[in-house]
Amino acid sequence: MATQTGLRPADMAMRNGVTAVSGGVLNEAYERFHRTGPEWGEDQLTNHGPMAVEVLVRRGRADSVDRWVRSYLDRLDELPSRTADITDADWAEALGDGRRIGDWTTYFSRALRERPWREVLATWWARLLPGIVAGTTHGVIRVGHVVRALLAGAENPATLDELAHGLAFWAARSRPVPPAGPPAGRLSPQGALDTIPRIPDQRGNVAGRFGQLPSLRGWGAAVAGLSPAATPDEVLTRLADLVAAATLGYLAYGHGQPVLLVHTATAPNAVLHTLPALPRELWAPSLNAIWTTTAAIHSAYAPPESAPRSALPTPPSGSGAVAEVLDRAVAHADEHVIKFTDTAAEVYTRTGHPDALAAALRAAGLIPPAP
Repeated sequence: MATQTGLRPADMAMRNGVTAVSGGVLNEAYERFHRTGPEWGEDQLTNHGPMAVEVLVRRGRADSVDRWVRSYLDRLDELPSRTADITDADWAEALGDGRRIGDWTTYFSRALRERPWREVLATWWARLLPGIVAGTTHGVIRVGHVVRALLAGAENPATLDELAHGLAFWAARSRPVPPAGPPAGRLSPQGALDTIPRIPDQRGNVAGRFGQLPSLRGWGAAVAGLSPAATPDEVLTRLADLVAAATLGYLAYGHGQPVLLVHTATAPNAVLHTLPALPRELWAPSLNAIWTTTAAIHSAYAPPESAPRSALPTPPSGSGAVAEVLDRAVAHADEHVIKFTDTAAEVYTRTGHPDALAAALRAAGLIPPAP
């Protein structure tokens, strides 16, 4: 990945896998969050704490972590208790059973003590990929954040426990991708995303919205319109381009559902950063699954009309632009804004497109700051 203008020295250290990412700040934060469940409240909102602190530490904002964690912990529920053991023989029966989050956490904690984390990840990535919508993609996003820490050299009990918690959430909330054929067209991710039709009734929960997709005229053809990836390198390119297209798309359509639509960018970015830890034969299926999921969220939540250009923010420019946008996200303190700004900053790094940074500011303007 290209060197990012405006990165602090600590950011560069994190990017190069130097010890900062494996230091005590991230580990301590993980340990505090591991006493909590992956969801909280009556509405089963997702616990974003471990994901956000990984961004803060990797981006050189470790001095903000303790204060942010103390504030965020107040809203969370305890980790659900175990009910029964999950075994290698009966795991399929527990897949998608949200009542068994505690059981899945125990199962993966044990597996990661007994086998190398890459082996566990590869085995379960293949099993969980059909249910990648889990927690409106928060399962794969949580896994993606901790895999970034592991790939940077932070293999220790706290990060392995975090991987167990992420996989457990994904398994317990497994939800299938809306049916659609694989990519078979000639369009770029941007071109394909532009063709995705909207569901007729953009109200209600995820299940109700996604339930409209199988009968939506043009849905299958639009998903299939993406150009397939013939090689692993092309998979990486398609994913990077999809993350960029979704980030820029948020600038235009984020007002439709400011929180849900950030995941059109952060979920494929999580997959992109996990692929180096996976066997290459899993790369193309991963692209296909997350493309279909991204298209589904776009169809279900992006409004038909884009925001007028006059309503959009002007991003900062110059060598300190990225650092300024990241600082604004940290000050804003909402977990979605922190994670989306991290992704948008990466898109700007790769493409130099100022609208990526504008999209980050757009998210901060649409989503209320943390209390």
